[in-house]
Amino acid sequence: MNKTIRRTAVFTLLLVFALLIRATWVQFYDGQALADDKNNRRNVMEQYAQPLGDIIVAGEAITGSARTQGSDLHYKRTYTDGELYAAVTGYGSQVYGATQLEGIYKDLLDGTDTELKNPLEVLTKEPAAPGDVVTTIEPDVQKAAYEALGDKKGAAVAIDPATGRILAVVSTPSYDPGTISGSGSDDAAAWQKLTKDEDKPLVNRALRQPLPPGSTFKLVVAAAALEDGLHGSVDERTDSPDPYTLPGTTTVLRNESSSAPCENATIRTALQYSCNNVFAKLAVDLGQDKVRAMAEKFGFDDELDVPVRAYASVYPSDMDEAQTALSGIGQFDVTATPLQMAMVSAAIANDGKLVSPHMVAQTSDADGTVLEDYDGDTETKEIVSSSTAEQLRSAMQTVVEEGTGTNARVSGATVGGKTGTAQHGENNSKTPYAWFTSYAKSDTGDDEVAVAVIVEQSDAARSEVSGNGLAAPVAQAMMEAALEG
Repeated sequence: MNKTIRRTAVFTLLLVFALLIRATWVQFYDGQALADDKNNRRNVMEQYAQPLGDIIVAGEAITGSARTQGSDLHYKRTYTDGELYAAVTGYGSQVYGATQLEGIYKDLLDGTDTELKNPLEVLTKEPAAPGDVVTTIEPDVQKAAYEALGDKKGAAVAIDPATGRILAVVSTPSYDPGTISGSGSDDAAAWQKLTKDEDKPLVNRALRQPLPPGSTFKLVVAAAALEDGLHGSVDERTDSPDPYTLPGTTTVLRNESSSAPCENATIRTALQYSCNNVFAKLAVDLGQDKVRAMAEKFGFDDELDVPVRAYASVYPSDMDEAQTALSGIGQFDVTATPLQMAMVSAAIANDGKLVSPHMVAQTSDADGTVLEDYDGDTETKEIVSSSTAEQLRSAMQTVVEEGTGTNARVSGATVGGKTGTAQHGENNSKTPYAWFTSYAKSDTGDDEVAVAVIVEQSDAARSEVSGNGLAAPVAQAMMEAALEG
Protein backbone atom coordinates (compact mmCIF):
# COMPACT_ATOMS: atom_id res chain seq x y z
CA MET A 1 0.00 0.00 0.00
CA ASN A 2 2.83 2.42 0.86
CA LYS A 3 4.40 1.70 -2.51
CA THR A 4 1.19 2.60 -4.34
CA ILE A 5 0.87 5.84 -2.35
CA ARG A 6 4.45 6.76 -3.12
CA ARG A 7 3.91 6.19 -6.83
CA THR A 8 0.72 8.25 -6.78
CA ALA A 9 2.49 11.04 -4.89
CA VAL A 10 5.40 11.09 -7.34
CA PHE A 11 3.02 11.14 -10.31
CA THR A 12 1.00 13.97 -8.74
CA LEU A 13 4.20 15.91 -8.03
CA LEU A 14 5.30 15.47 -11.65
CA LEU A 15 1.94 16.84 -12.79
CA VAL A 16 2.38 19.85 -10.51
CA PHE A 17 5.88 20.45 -11.88
CA ALA A 18 4.58 20.14 -15.45
CA LEU A 19 1.85 22.64 -14.66
CA LEU A 20 4.36 25.06 -13.15
CA ILE A 21 6.68 24.71 -16.15
CA ARG A 22 3.80 25.31 -18.57
CA ALA A 23 2.60 28.33 -16.59
CA THR A 24 6.13 29.73 -16.55
CA TRP A 25 6.48 29.16 -20.30
CA VAL A 26 3.19 30.88 -21.06
CA GLN A 27 3.97 33.79 -18.76
CA PHE A 28 7.55 34.49 -19.79
CA TYR A 29 7.80 33.18 -23.35
CA ASP A 30 4.35 32.99 -24.94
CA GLY A 31 3.22 35.96 -22.88
CA GLN A 32 5.11 38.50 -24.92
CA ALA A 33 3.91 36.98 -28.19
CA LEU A 34 0.33 37.11 -26.94
CA ALA A 35 0.81 40.69 -25.76
CA ASP A 36 2.17 41.69 -29.17
CA ASP A 37 -0.52 39.87 -31.15
CA LYS A 38 -2.27 42.24 -33.53
CA ASN A 39 -5.63 40.89 -32.36
CA ASN A 40 -4.92 41.76 -28.72
CA ARG A 41 -7.42 44.53 -27.97
CA ARG A 42 -5.28 45.84 -25.12
CA ASN A 43 -2.59 46.94 -27.56
CA VAL A 44 -5.03 49.12 -29.48
CA MET A 45 -6.46 50.45 -26.21
CA GLU A 46 -2.95 51.38 -25.05
CA GLN A 47 -2.18 53.06 -28.38
CA TYR A 48 -5.20 55.34 -28.12
CA ALA A 49 -5.24 55.79 -24.34
CA GLN A 50 -3.78 59.30 -24.50
CA PRO A 51 -3.44 62.10 -27.07
CA LEU A 52 -0.97 61.16 -29.78
CA GLY A 53 2.22 62.96 -30.68
CA ASP A 54 2.23 65.08 -33.81
CA ILE A 55 3.67 65.28 -37.31
CA ILE A 56 5.15 68.73 -37.79
CA VAL A 57 5.49 70.89 -40.93
CA ALA A 58 7.39 74.18 -40.69
CA GLY A 59 6.94 74.31 -36.93
CA GLU A 60 3.19 73.67 -37.01
CA ALA A 61 1.38 70.41 -36.21
CA ILE A 62 -0.62 69.05 -39.13
CA THR A 63 -2.08 66.31 -36.92
CA GLY A 64 -3.93 66.29 -33.62
CA SER A 65 -6.05 64.11 -31.32
CA ALA A 66 -9.73 64.17 -30.38
CA ARG A 67 -11.50 62.60 -27.37
CA THR A 68 -13.89 59.87 -28.42
CA GLN A 69 -17.25 59.04 -26.84
CA GLY A 70 -18.62 55.63 -25.93
CA SER A 71 -15.46 53.68 -26.82
CA ASP A 72 -12.62 52.03 -24.94
CA LEU A 73 -10.31 53.77 -27.45
CA HIS A 74 -10.17 57.13 -25.73
CA TYR A 75 -8.54 59.23 -28.49
CA LYS A 76 -8.44 59.20 -32.26
CA ARG A 77 -6.18 60.92 -34.77
CA THR A 78 -7.25 64.20 -36.40
CA TYR A 79 -5.69 66.02 -39.35
CA THR A 80 -5.26 69.65 -40.36
CA ASP A 81 -5.53 69.99 -44.15
CA GLY A 82 -5.71 66.21 -44.40
CA GLU A 83 -6.03 66.03 -48.18
CA LEU A 84 -3.10 68.39 -48.67
CA TYR A 85 -0.70 66.29 -46.59
CA ALA A 86 -2.08 62.74 -47.00
CA ALA A 87 0.85 61.69 -49.23
CA VAL A 88 3.18 62.73 -46.38
CA THR A 89 1.39 61.54 -43.25
CA GLY A 90 -0.46 58.49 -44.51
CA TYR A 91 -3.28 57.54 -42.16
CA GLY A 92 -3.55 56.42 -38.55
CA SER A 93 -6.79 54.51 -37.98
CA GLN A 94 -8.20 52.73 -34.95
CA VAL A 95 -9.53 50.03 -37.28
CA TYR A 96 -7.46 49.99 -40.48
CA GLY A 97 -3.97 50.43 -39.03
CA ALA A 98 -1.40 53.04 -39.98
CA THR A 99 0.65 53.83 -43.09
CA GLN A 100 3.60 55.99 -44.09
CA LEU A 101 4.87 58.34 -41.34
CA GLU A 102 1.94 57.40 -39.10
CA GLY A 103 2.91 53.74 -39.41
CA ILE A 104 6.69 54.07 -39.34
CA TYR A 105 6.66 56.20 -36.18
CA LYS A 106 3.59 54.64 -34.54
CA ASP A 107 5.40 53.72 -31.30
CA LEU A 108 6.96 57.18 -31.02
CA LEU A 109 3.64 58.91 -31.66
CA ASP A 110 1.64 56.81 -29.17
CA GLY A 111 4.28 56.81 -26.42
CA THR A 112 5.11 53.09 -26.41
CA ASP A 113 8.61 53.54 -27.89
CA THR A 114 11.18 52.47 -25.29
CA GLU A 115 13.39 55.43 -26.25
CA LEU A 116 10.78 57.72 -24.68
CA LYS A 117 10.57 55.86 -21.38
CA ASN A 118 12.46 56.19 -18.12
CA PRO A 119 13.54 52.97 -16.35
CA LEU A 120 10.40 52.83 -14.20
CA GLU A 121 8.10 53.16 -17.23
CA VAL A 122 10.04 50.40 -19.01
CA LEU A 123 9.66 48.14 -15.97
CA THR A 124 5.94 48.82 -15.50
CA LYS A 125 5.28 48.94 -19.27
CA GLU A 126 3.44 52.22 -18.84
CA PRO A 127 3.28 54.47 -21.92
CA ALA A 128 5.40 57.59 -21.88
CA ALA A 129 4.45 61.02 -23.10
CA PRO A 130 4.40 60.69 -26.93
CA GLY A 131 7.02 62.23 -29.20
CA ASP A 132 6.82 64.20 -32.45
CA VAL A 133 8.01 63.77 -36.04
CA VAL A 134 9.43 66.90 -37.68
CA THR A 135 9.27 66.79 -41.47
CA THR A 136 11.29 68.61 -44.14
CA ILE A 137 8.13 69.59 -46.05
CA GLU A 138 7.73 73.25 -47.03
CA PRO A 139 4.02 74.18 -46.85
CA ASP A 140 4.18 76.74 -49.68
CA VAL A 141 5.72 74.21 -52.08
CA GLN A 142 3.32 71.46 -50.99
CA LYS A 143 0.32 73.75 -51.48
CA ALA A 144 1.57 75.01 -54.85
CA ALA A 145 1.86 71.43 -56.14
CA TYR A 146 -1.51 70.37 -54.75
CA GLU A 147 -3.36 73.36 -56.17
CA ALA A 148 -1.60 73.20 -59.55
CA LEU A 149 -2.46 69.51 -59.96
CA GLY A 150 -6.05 70.31 -59.00
CA ASP A 151 -8.48 67.68 -60.26
CA LYS A 152 -5.85 65.98 -62.43
CA LYS A 153 -4.72 62.46 -61.58
CA GLY A 154 -1.00 62.72 -60.94
CA ALA A 155 1.84 63.35 -58.53
CA ALA A 156 4.70 65.71 -57.80
CA VAL A 157 7.90 65.76 -55.72
CA ALA A 158 10.29 68.60 -54.86
CA ILE A 159 13.82 68.18 -53.43
CA ASP A 160 16.47 70.60 -52.20
CA PRO A 161 19.47 69.35 -54.26
CA ALA A 162 22.08 70.57 -51.77
CA THR A 163 20.60 68.91 -48.67
CA GLY A 164 18.36 66.12 -49.95
CA ARG A 165 15.43 67.54 -47.98
CA ILE A 166 12.13 66.64 -49.64
CA LEU A 167 10.10 69.84 -49.82
CA ALA A 168 6.86 68.45 -51.23
CA VAL A 169 5.17 65.09 -51.85
CA VAL A 170 1.74 65.30 -53.48
CA SER A 171 -0.50 62.62 -54.97
CA THR A 172 -3.88 63.34 -56.53
CA PRO A 173 -6.68 62.54 -56.19
CA SER A 174 -6.06 62.72 -52.46
CA TYR A 175 -8.18 61.85 -49.43
CA ASP A 176 -8.73 63.06 -45.88
CA PRO A 177 -7.18 60.57 -43.42
CA GLY A 178 -9.41 61.97 -40.70
CA THR A 179 -12.48 60.37 -42.28
CA ILE A 180 -11.16 56.87 -41.52
CA SER A 181 -9.29 57.47 -38.25
CA GLY A 182 -12.10 56.38 -35.94
CA SER A 183 -14.12 53.20 -35.46
CA GLY A 184 -17.63 54.39 -36.23
CA SER A 185 -20.00 53.63 -39.07
CA ASP A 186 -19.04 56.83 -40.89
CA ASP A 187 -15.41 55.73 -40.88
CA ALA A 188 -16.36 52.33 -42.25
CA ALA A 189 -18.40 53.93 -45.03
CA ALA A 190 -15.54 56.28 -45.91
CA TRP A 191 -13.12 53.33 -46.02
CA GLN A 192 -15.37 51.39 -48.36
CA LYS A 193 -15.67 54.38 -50.66
CA LEU A 194 -11.89 54.92 -50.75
CA THR A 195 -11.02 51.27 -51.39
CA LYS A 196 -13.58 50.95 -54.20
CA ASP A 197 -12.63 54.22 -55.92
CA GLU A 198 -11.22 53.41 -59.39
CA ASP A 199 -8.83 56.38 -59.11
CA LYS A 200 -7.18 54.73 -56.08
CA PRO A 201 -6.69 57.77 -53.85
CA LEU A 202 -4.96 55.65 -51.19
CA VAL A 203 -2.05 54.96 -53.58
CA ASN A 204 0.89 57.31 -53.10
CA ARG A 205 1.63 58.02 -56.76
CA ALA A 206 4.64 60.18 -55.91
CA LEU A 207 6.55 57.35 -54.23
CA ARG A 208 4.81 54.07 -55.02
CA GLN A 209 3.61 54.00 -58.60
CA PRO A 210 6.46 53.66 -61.12
CA LEU A 211 5.29 54.42 -64.67
CA PRO A 212 7.04 54.85 -68.03
CA PRO A 213 9.01 58.12 -67.75
CA GLY A 214 9.04 58.82 -71.48
CA SER A 215 11.51 61.40 -72.69
CA THR A 216 12.54 62.53 -69.20
CA PHE A 217 14.68 59.37 -69.19
CA LYS A 218 16.73 60.87 -72.03
CA LEU A 219 18.66 62.78 -69.34
CA VAL A 220 19.97 59.45 -68.03
CA VAL A 221 21.00 58.34 -71.53
CA ALA A 222 22.68 61.69 -72.20
CA ALA A 223 24.59 61.38 -68.92
CA ALA A 224 25.75 57.87 -69.89
CA ALA A 225 26.91 59.05 -73.33
CA LEU A 226 28.93 61.92 -71.86
CA GLU A 227 30.43 59.91 -69.00
CA ASP A 228 31.35 57.04 -71.31
CA GLY A 229 33.05 59.37 -73.75
CA LEU A 230 30.80 58.26 -76.60
CA HIS A 231 30.33 61.99 -77.06
CA GLY A 232 32.66 64.53 -75.54
CA SER A 233 30.20 67.41 -75.52
CA VAL A 234 26.49 68.15 -75.68
CA ASP A 235 27.32 70.25 -78.75
CA GLU A 236 29.06 67.47 -80.68
CA ARG A 237 26.97 66.10 -83.55
CA THR A 238 25.75 62.54 -83.28
CA ASP A 239 25.34 59.87 -85.94
CA SER A 240 21.55 59.64 -85.81
CA PRO A 241 19.49 58.98 -88.97
CA ASP A 242 16.00 60.44 -89.03
CA PRO A 243 13.77 58.50 -89.11
CA TYR A 244 15.50 55.71 -87.23
CA THR A 245 14.68 52.06 -87.92
CA LEU A 246 14.82 49.90 -84.80
CA PRO A 247 17.66 47.34 -85.18
CA GLY A 248 16.57 43.94 -86.46
CA THR A 249 13.10 45.19 -87.36
CA THR A 250 11.28 47.15 -90.04
CA THR A 251 9.72 49.43 -87.38
CA VAL A 252 10.50 53.09 -87.98
CA LEU A 253 10.86 55.30 -84.91
CA ARG A 254 9.71 58.82 -85.70
CA ASN A 255 9.85 62.11 -83.82
CA GLU A 256 6.92 64.12 -82.56
CA SER A 257 7.67 66.88 -85.05
CA SER A 258 8.75 65.88 -88.55
CA SER A 259 10.23 69.34 -89.06
CA ALA A 260 12.50 69.23 -85.98
CA PRO A 261 16.23 69.26 -86.85
CA CYS A 262 16.84 65.80 -85.38
CA GLU A 263 19.00 64.17 -88.05
CA ASN A 264 22.52 63.80 -86.62
CA ALA A 265 21.53 66.35 -83.96
CA THR A 266 23.72 67.26 -81.00
CA ILE A 267 22.63 66.15 -77.55
CA ARG A 268 21.65 69.74 -76.77
CA THR A 269 19.41 69.97 -79.84
CA ALA A 270 18.08 66.46 -79.26
CA LEU A 271 17.01 67.42 -75.72
CA GLN A 272 15.61 70.74 -76.96
CA TYR A 273 13.38 69.07 -79.55
CA SER A 274 13.14 65.72 -77.72
CA CYS A 275 14.50 63.76 -80.69
CA ASN A 276 13.63 60.08 -80.30
CA ASN A 277 16.01 58.97 -83.04
CA VAL A 278 19.06 60.41 -81.28
CA PHE A 279 18.47 58.80 -77.89
CA ALA A 280 17.32 55.47 -79.27
CA LYS A 281 20.53 55.32 -81.30
CA LEU A 282 22.64 56.43 -78.31
CA ALA A 283 21.16 53.65 -76.16
CA VAL A 284 22.02 51.06 -78.81
CA ASP A 285 25.53 52.44 -79.31
CA LEU A 286 26.17 52.44 -75.55
CA GLY A 287 24.54 49.06 -75.00
CA GLN A 288 21.98 48.23 -72.34
CA ASP A 289 24.62 47.45 -69.68
CA LYS A 290 26.10 50.95 -69.76
CA VAL A 291 22.70 52.62 -69.77
CA ARG A 292 21.60 50.41 -66.88
CA ALA A 293 24.76 51.22 -64.94
CA MET A 294 24.03 54.93 -65.22
CA ALA A 295 20.36 54.46 -64.34
CA GLU A 296 21.34 52.50 -61.24
CA LYS A 297 23.76 55.23 -60.17
CA PHE A 298 20.82 57.64 -60.19
CA GLY A 299 18.81 55.16 -58.07
CA PHE A 300 16.94 52.88 -60.49
CA ASP A 301 16.44 49.21 -59.54
CA ASP A 302 16.68 50.00 -55.84
CA GLU A 303 14.01 50.49 -53.19
CA LEU A 304 14.53 53.65 -51.17
CA ASP A 305 13.39 54.58 -47.66
CA VAL A 306 12.77 58.31 -47.24
CA PRO A 307 11.83 56.97 -44.59
CA VAL A 308 8.58 55.88 -46.29
CA ARG A 309 9.45 52.98 -48.58
CA ALA A 310 9.52 54.19 -52.19
CA TYR A 311 9.04 51.50 -54.82
CA ALA A 312 11.94 50.79 -57.11
CA SER A 313 12.09 52.45 -60.51
CA VAL A 314 13.18 49.91 -63.10
CA TYR A 315 15.56 49.73 -66.01
CA PRO A 316 14.93 46.32 -67.65
CA SER A 317 17.44 43.59 -68.43
CA ASP A 318 17.89 40.99 -71.18
CA MET A 319 16.69 43.20 -74.02
CA ASP A 320 17.43 42.91 -77.70
CA GLU A 321 18.73 45.95 -79.59
CA ALA A 322 15.28 47.13 -80.65
CA GLN A 323 14.08 47.01 -77.06
CA THR A 324 17.26 48.75 -75.90
CA ALA A 325 16.53 51.52 -78.40
CA LEU A 326 13.04 51.96 -76.99
CA SER A 327 14.44 52.01 -73.45
CA GLY A 328 16.57 54.99 -74.53
CA ILE A 329 13.42 57.07 -74.89
CA GLY A 330 11.93 55.89 -71.59
CA GLN A 331 9.63 53.26 -73.10
CA PHE A 332 9.60 49.44 -73.38
CA ASP A 333 9.72 48.30 -69.71
CA VAL A 334 11.42 51.36 -68.18
CA THR A 335 9.46 52.72 -65.21
CA ALA A 336 10.10 55.54 -62.76
CA THR A 337 8.44 57.33 -59.86
CA PRO A 338 8.28 61.13 -59.62
CA LEU A 339 10.70 60.82 -56.69
CA GLN A 340 13.22 59.05 -58.93
CA MET A 341 13.01 61.65 -61.71
CA ALA A 342 13.32 64.46 -59.16
CA MET A 343 16.50 62.72 -57.94
CA VAL A 344 17.88 62.79 -61.51
CA SER A 345 17.38 66.55 -61.76
CA ALA A 346 18.66 67.07 -58.20
CA ALA A 347 21.95 65.30 -58.93
CA ILE A 348 22.46 67.29 -62.14
CA ALA A 349 21.67 70.55 -60.32
CA ASN A 350 24.05 69.67 -57.47
CA ASP A 351 27.13 69.42 -59.68
CA GLY A 352 26.68 65.70 -60.26
CA LYS A 353 26.28 64.71 -56.60
CA LEU A 354 23.13 63.13 -55.20
CA VAL A 355 22.34 63.75 -51.52
CA SER A 356 20.10 61.01 -50.13
CA PRO A 357 16.52 62.34 -50.16
CA HIS A 358 14.58 62.36 -46.89
CA MET A 359 11.35 63.94 -45.66
CA VAL A 360 11.91 63.66 -41.90
CA ALA A 361 14.33 66.15 -40.37
CA GLN A 362 14.23 64.77 -36.83
CA THR A 363 12.23 63.02 -34.17
CA SER A 364 11.89 64.37 -30.64
CA ASP A 365 10.40 63.46 -27.27
CA ALA A 366 7.66 65.37 -25.48
CA ASP A 367 10.18 67.87 -24.10
CA GLY A 368 11.59 68.65 -27.53
CA THR A 369 14.81 66.70 -27.02
CA VAL A 370 16.05 65.40 -30.37
CA LEU A 371 16.07 61.61 -30.58
CA GLU A 372 17.19 61.22 -34.21
CA ASP A 373 18.62 63.90 -36.51
CA TYR A 374 18.19 62.82 -40.12
CA ASP A 375 19.42 66.08 -41.64
CA GLY A 376 22.83 65.32 -40.16
CA ASP A 377 22.86 61.71 -41.33
CA THR A 378 22.68 62.08 -45.11
CA GLU A 379 24.79 60.25 -47.67
CA THR A 380 26.22 61.94 -50.77
CA LYS A 381 27.19 60.01 -53.91
CA GLU A 382 28.85 61.27 -57.06
CA ILE A 383 26.65 60.24 -59.96
CA VAL A 384 28.37 62.08 -62.81
CA SER A 385 31.37 64.36 -63.07
CA SER A 386 31.10 68.09 -62.50
CA SER A 387 31.77 68.65 -66.21
CA THR A 388 28.97 66.32 -67.28
CA ALA A 389 26.55 67.91 -64.82
CA GLU A 390 27.42 71.38 -66.08
CA GLN A 391 26.82 70.38 -69.69
CA LEU A 392 23.50 68.73 -68.86
CA ARG A 393 22.35 71.81 -66.93
CA SER A 394 23.21 73.97 -69.93
CA ALA A 395 21.29 71.70 -72.30
CA MET A 396 18.30 71.57 -69.91
CA GLN A 397 18.28 75.37 -69.81
CA THR A 398 18.00 75.37 -73.59
CA VAL A 399 14.93 73.13 -73.28
CA VAL A 400 13.19 75.71 -71.09
CA GLU A 401 14.43 78.84 -72.85
CA GLU A 402 14.00 77.72 -76.46
CA GLY A 403 12.62 74.19 -76.59
CA THR A 404 9.72 72.05 -75.41
CA GLY A 405 9.69 73.27 -71.78
CA THR A 406 8.92 76.99 -72.01
CA ASN A 407 5.99 76.77 -69.56
CA ALA A 408 8.46 76.13 -66.74
CA ARG A 409 10.15 79.53 -66.87
CA VAL A 410 10.44 81.28 -63.50
CA SER A 411 11.14 85.00 -63.30
CA GLY A 412 14.39 85.76 -61.48
CA ALA A 413 15.68 82.20 -61.72
CA THR A 414 17.69 79.97 -64.00
CA VAL A 415 15.60 76.96 -64.94
CA GLY A 416 16.54 73.77 -66.74
CA GLY A 417 14.14 70.96 -67.52
CA LYS A 418 13.02 68.07 -69.68
CA THR A 419 9.56 67.19 -70.93
CA GLY A 420 8.23 63.70 -71.42
CA THR A 421 5.16 62.07 -72.96
CA ALA A 422 4.95 58.35 -72.33
CA GLN A 423 2.77 55.87 -74.16
CA HIS A 424 -0.02 54.30 -72.13
CA GLY A 425 -1.94 51.14 -72.91
CA GLU A 426 -1.58 48.56 -75.64
CA ASN A 427 -0.51 50.27 -78.87
CA ASN A 428 -0.75 53.58 -76.98
CA SER A 429 -4.54 53.18 -76.89
CA LYS A 430 -4.99 55.17 -73.67
CA THR A 431 -4.23 58.79 -72.83
CA PRO A 432 -0.43 59.25 -72.63
CA TYR A 433 1.34 60.22 -69.41
CA ALA A 434 2.67 63.78 -69.30
CA TRP A 435 5.98 64.28 -67.45
CA PHE A 436 8.26 67.15 -66.54
CA THR A 437 11.43 67.18 -64.47
CA SER A 438 13.52 70.25 -63.79
CA TYR A 439 15.66 72.32 -61.47
CA ALA A 440 15.66 76.04 -60.69
CA LYS A 441 18.21 78.28 -59.02
CA SER A 442 17.65 81.84 -57.87
CA ASP A 443 19.57 84.45 -59.86
CA THR A 444 20.14 86.48 -56.67
CA GLY A 445 20.93 83.80 -54.10
CA ASP A 446 21.81 80.18 -53.44
CA ASP A 447 18.25 78.87 -53.22
CA GLU A 448 17.58 75.97 -55.56
CA VAL A 449 15.07 73.19 -56.05
CA ALA A 450 14.57 70.10 -58.21
CA VAL A 451 11.13 68.79 -59.10
CA ALA A 452 9.34 66.08 -61.06
CA VAL A 453 5.70 65.97 -62.05
CA ILE A 454 3.53 63.37 -63.74
CA VAL A 455 -0.01 63.91 -64.96
CA GLU A 456 -1.67 60.56 -65.60
CA GLN A 457 -5.09 61.83 -66.54
CA SER A 458 -6.72 65.21 -67.07
CA ASP A 459 -9.59 66.78 -68.94
CA ALA A 460 -7.29 67.78 -71.81
CA ALA A 461 -7.95 66.31 -75.24
CA ARG A 462 -5.50 63.59 -76.27
CA SER A 463 -3.95 65.88 -78.89
CA GLU A 464 -3.21 68.45 -76.17
CA VAL A 465 -1.46 66.06 -73.78
CA SER A 466 2.20 67.01 -73.40
CA GLY A 467 4.78 67.48 -70.70
CA ASN A 468 4.98 71.18 -71.43
CA GLY A 469 1.23 71.66 -71.53
CA LEU A 470 0.19 69.70 -68.43
CA ALA A 471 3.18 68.94 -66.18
CA ALA A 472 5.48 71.93 -66.69
CA PRO A 473 3.00 74.48 -65.24
CA VAL A 474 2.80 72.38 -62.06
CA ALA A 475 6.59 72.29 -61.84
CA GLN A 476 6.74 76.02 -62.49
CA ALA A 477 4.39 76.75 -59.57
CA MET A 478 6.43 74.52 -57.26
CA MET A 479 9.77 76.04 -58.23
CA GLU A 480 8.43 79.55 -57.84
CA ALA A 481 7.07 78.76 -54.39
CA ALA A 482 10.34 77.12 -53.32
CA LEU A 483 12.51 80.04 -54.41
CA GLU A 484 10.17 82.65 -52.96
CA GLY A 485 10.10 80.74 -49.68
